[in-house]
Amino acid sequence: MSLGLPSIFGKRRIAPTAYLTHPDCVLHSMGTYHPECPDRLAAIQDALMKAGLWDHLKHVEAPAASMHELERVHPHAYVEALRKLSPQQGIVHLDPDTAMAPHTWQAALHAAGAVVKATDLVVDGEVRNAFCAVRPPGHHAEIEKAMGFCFFNNVAVGVRHALSRQGIRKVAVVDFDVHHGNGTEDIFKADDKVLMVSIFQHPFYPYSGEHPLGINMHNTPMRAGSGSAAFRAVVEKLWLPELDRFKPDIIFISAGFDAHRDDDMASMALCDDDYGWVTERLMDVADRHCDDRIVSSLEGGYCLSALGRSATAHIRTLAGL
Repeated sequence: MSLGLPSIFGKRRIAPTAYLTHPDCVLHSMGTYHPECPDRLAAIQDALMKAGLWDHLKHVEAPAASMHELERVHPHAYVEALRKLSPQQGIVHLDPDTAMAPHTWQAALHAAGAVVKATDLVVDGEVRNAFCAVRPPGHHAEIEKAMGFCFFNNVAVGVRHALSRQGIRKVAVVDFDVHHGNGTEDIFKADDKVLMVSIFQHPFYPYSGEHPLGINMHNTPMRAGSGSAAFRAVVEKLWLPELDRFKPDIIFISAGFDAHRDDDMASMALCDDDYGWVTERLMDVADRHCDDRIVSSLEGGYCLSALGRSATAHIRTLAGL
């Protein structure tokens, strides 16, 4: 089957973009009116189909993460505590925003497993890059704490798996969710094999990140209403130089789309085109340093129409279409 890819990418490998998800990620529900809802994944799928991109992606069903893969990041006692909290019926609240329902445990396993599988596909050269359309999200999950709709830190599980692979010595994490990726920072704050660059609205949930926890953490708080120009300036002046200095072997993206101006969960006022633009800039870095290897995983994004459009801009750019 022809992938319909352009014939010229410069040095970039001509290979498909993988799209990983699992039915259990749709079954997870924290309540009828919860913003982190199952319809988020349908919104992305519908937008990709409408844009004519769906059939150009390599579709992969995400496996469940193994205990070994999870426990590279989260202690055994924490993983077991979550498993035991998983209800047979009803909802168990871990905090006012974060709850487990009967399908949450399996969804969380597949969300983390998707990033592990995507890492293998990218490192082995089967695909050029990958997007994990998964929920629950992960970047707020700390080493021993679920919070902010997150249970396991999906990207962190993928990063630790990548570092176990031959030839992967340094990993960059890029987080453009409107909320600070406090969990990812908590996990990698003292790890010289990992560099993290991020933007987030501040002051705002989870009310952290203004003071980085390690010299490998490059956090950029942004004021409400910052908009596209301010965001792009941070990428050009701060992110790209740090990434070029670090020269990662692979890039992971915590892809939150809730900084969009239509998303009433926040007020950073980005637009659809910003997500395609930043993806292209990150692909340039991956071209220079890591043979195009990028693994992206869904974090936030709660206005369904904006989420669909923004994720499509991101995935269209990853796929070179």
